[in-house]
Amino acid sequence: MPERKTAKTARKEPKAGVGAACLDVLIAGAGYVGLATAVSMRAARPDLKVAVVDAAPAGVWQKDGRASAIAAAARRMLDRLGVWDDIASEAQPITEMIVTDSRTSDPVRPVFLTFDGEVGPDEPFAFMVQNRILNGALRKRAAELGIDLIEGVAVERFDTGPAATTVHLADGSSLETRLLVAADGVRSRLRDMAGIKTVNWEYGQSGIVCTVAHERPHNGRAEEHFLPAGPFATLPLKGNRSSIVWTERTAEAERLVKEDMFVFETELERRFGLKLGEIHVEGQRRAWPLGLTLARAFVAPRFALAGDAAHGIHPIAGQGLNLGFKDAAALAQTVVEADRLGQDIGALDVLERYQQWRRFDTVQMGVTTDILNRMFSNDLGPLRAVRDIGLGLVDRMPRLKDFFIRQASGLTGPTPRLLRGEEI
Repeated sequence: MPERKTAKTARKEPKAGVGAACLDVLIAGAGYVGLATAVSMRAARPDLKVAVVDAAPAGVWQKDGRASAIAAAARRMLDRLGVWDDIASEAQPITEMIVTDSRTSDPVRPVFLTFDGEVGPDEPFAFMVQNRILNGALRKRAAELGIDLIEGVAVERFDTGPAATTVHLADGSSLETRLLVAADGVRSRLRDMAGIKTVNWEYGQSGIVCTVAHERPHNGRAEEHFLPAGPFATLPLKGNRSSIVWTERTAEAERLVKEDMFVFETELERRFGLKLGEIHVEGQRRAWPLGLTLARAFVAPRFALAGDAAHGIHPIAGQGLNLGFKDAAALAQTVVEADRLGQDIGALDVLERYQQWRRFDTVQMGVTTDILNRMFSNDLGPLRAVRDIGLGLVDRMPRLKDFFIRQASGLTGPTPRLLRGEEI
């Protein structure tokens, strides 16, 4: 039977608040969204009893070889939460971004669009960080704040009452909480338990993710090549390494990850090119099916969705993680402000403020990425000509480019306080 553990120690019985009395907030999912939500609430309101439960066994997160783009707004949030100092040394600033549109066989890939990498003096619009570094830093901060972390045990079901929700765990124990937050991923079991429906469709594409080492430095430049099967993104990491997000038709992606390393690296080199010298793959290569998933509601009585449980989008714009951080910041601000006013943080009228804040933004981003993927993941001659002209025009309009880069940095719109670098 899995034991409950705190973020501080490998084995420790839960504090008196967990299991002995009603929690204020229980978060299901110890990924970056779940942990960021917990840390944000507890840092702003130390009296809130917050716990995190995760189905994955302890230590699995350390094996995550993926990396994510952290936008400028998310970096401000992490800095305000006291997390960024543990990440900064391993974070690679993106100093420039280029966009091309070509076929895999084309000998030359003309650059149609370039972006400078700063949204302000010495403030890059994004950083690349390995997921295990980000998760480890959030776990460390959660431990410092006394947030209980229960690992290796899943939520089996929950019963919502007028004043609290009883959450039944797979080890036979149960917890009571005023608010249950589902941050358990795009295939969220808790979302299904709550009866929340989704809009969902598959693209017939999969994203191949891996890390490559190369001979020459990337100088912080990110590249996105629009190829007929889908975008091929090269994202800079610390040292002479890059993170690859390679979109292919699902059958082809599955074939490639099963091939021996020589064949895989040969196909990778056809897309990556030789500009950075010889390349080789480090660690695992995996393929993830891509689709669009949008929850029809983000909240129910004493229940809220956050991160991929609320929205799963195509990685073409690199905004999945940053949408999740916006959810964390907005939900934390909603809950903390309601608690300060003496309101019931699990009441539907309180939670609807969070839903109104986040649903339009996520639907808009989901639709945008859907349109971009459909527009660029093809080899239709007339459409290619139109989109290339469009990219070229944008490249000649500095103000429009500045608008797009600020959008990508997360610094536009009704932004939660944490994403502006302010306290809740």
